[in-house]
Amino acid sequence: MTVQDWFEKRKEAQIQRRALEARVEIEANPELWTKCVHCDSQLLRKDIEDNYMVCPVCDYHFRVNARTRIKQLFDEGSFEEMFTEIKPTDPLDFVDTESYKNRLEAAQKKTGLDDAVVTGLATINGHKLATAVMDFDFMGGSMGSVVGEKVTRIIEKAIELRLPVLAITSSGGARMQESALSLMQMAKTSCACARLDEAGLLYINLITDPTFGGVTASFGTLGDIIIAEQGARVGFAGRRVIEQTIRQKLPSDFQTAEYLMKYGQVDIVSSRKNLKETLSNILAMHE
Repeated sequence: MTVQDWFEKRKEAQIQRRALEARVEIEANPELWTKCVHCDSQLLRKDIEDNYMVCPVCDYHFRVNARTRIKQLFDEGSFEEMFTEIKPTDPLDFVDTESYKNRLEAAQKKTGLDDAVVTGLATINGHKLATAVMDFDFMGGSMGSVVGEKVTRIIEKAIELRLPVLAITSSGGARMQESALSLMQMAKTSCACARLDEAGLLYINLITDPTFGGVTASFGTLGDIIIAEQGARVGFAGRRVIEQTIRQKLPSDFQTAEYLMKYGQVDIVSSRKNLKETLSNILAMHE
């Protein structure tokens, strides 16, 4: 064995030992680590959190909940939540494999929210605005009566106070457990957006992953300026449904933020770390 062979063998043994030590540490402290679903890298959770919940290896944007989004985008302590008194009910006594009432209770316990949207007033670098922030963790961010009502009310409050509106969407669409009552929210929120436009006030959409269905077909894409977060999936029907309907294979990047930007469906595609500055600049230009 040559000296070079000896060094190579020693180097390989050190790499294997470090990999084993890392695996042991991960298994011993699973709560400290997260696996990137895009590149399979094992990452310290703190490193991801410090990087705006974005993978430092492949730049994959992890899905974040409403409270995290509020913390990331708005000035510290500026968010004033409104319309917390509006809570969901079970008007149809709906039951599938489980009752709607039980599903609501489970979602509320899981997220700490009453429903799939948080609304209120806030500032971004001192620029005041009204906002609705959706949370996909609450029943897939589905839009029922509460979501439609709270979005409509925050838009009406913005008209009253002469403020711009920022709607941050993350949704699978309408909430089937509320049937036609859910579908009615599309018209309701769209009419509110029309009144905001008539009042001459700025409406910004921030589309995050994923945004589909009735939200995309209503208030989620009616903004004066539409921003999509990098890598976000956006559409109405899902990819598989479309492929089965048209009997064609769709492009690999179909229904992504970048694909929509290419064909003029959105105005800006932004990485998460640049979103606050981008929004601040837009608000400053329209004051």
